[in-house]
Amino acid sequence: MIALEPGAWALLGLAALIAGLGKTALPGSSTIAVVILASVLPARTSTAAMLLLFIVGDVFALIAYRRHADWRTLLRLAPAVVAGLLAGAVFLALSTDGIVRRTIGVILLAMIALTLWRRRHAAGSAVDADGVGTRASARIAAAGYGTLAGFTTMVANSGGPVMSMYFLATRAPVKVFLGTSAWFFAIVNLTKVPFLAGIGLLTPELLLLDLALAPMVVIGALIGIRIARRIPQRLFDRLVIGLTIAGSVYLLL
Repeated sequence: MIALEPGAWALLGLAALIAGLGKTALPGSSTIAVVILASVLPARTSTAAMLLLFIVGDVFALIAYRRHADWRTLLRLAPAVVAGLLAGAVFLALSTDGIVRRTIGVILLAMIALTLWRRRHAAGSAVDADGVGTRASARIAAAGYGTLAGFTTMVANSGGPVMSMYFLATRAPVKVFLGTSAWFFAIVNLTKVPFLAGIGLLTPELLLLDLALAPMVVIGALIGIRIARRIPQRLFDRLVIGLTIAGSVYLLL
């Protein structure tokens, strides 16, 4: 088991709880869990630890939303996501903890900026019935979003904001949004496991750490299923953005 102080364990438990909530009720909040783990553990170790915790959460997301996926969207994204995953794996293998740590901060800040920009301009943008313009622009969007999602999810487990923006751009109904997202991350996260194992990040000590934290993910996921419709989304979104900005800036220091 990785040796940690009690305060560090408390933070990791909080991150695991948030990871579960993010999978079943609060899309976007998982960035907070990423920031917390990256501030407690070495950056590369935090990436591997967060992945295994997210996989636990994926199980509950699939239980809740598995029947509502748009498989055509998933297949359209697949080639670009694979390319992004490969680029991210190479980056992780060649980078130091310091570089990965700062990259996580930059990625999260960029995702926040893109999210805020899209929210500001979405109301006035013109799109066709597919939500992303012409077929050519739809292919370009799928390639761009897919590649960035693959890279960011491999390096920082932060592909959620990217894919949320893409699914929103396609104007997917709520259940289709949640179901497609659940299957996307379940498949992608399982695909990432052999990459991280191949570069030596999935150690026995890390597996024991995640085993200890897994119950908190389960608790968070179950709470999320029960309270998803009761949380003021606008207020929560502001809290998520504020906390993520603070955490991202901390990682850059």
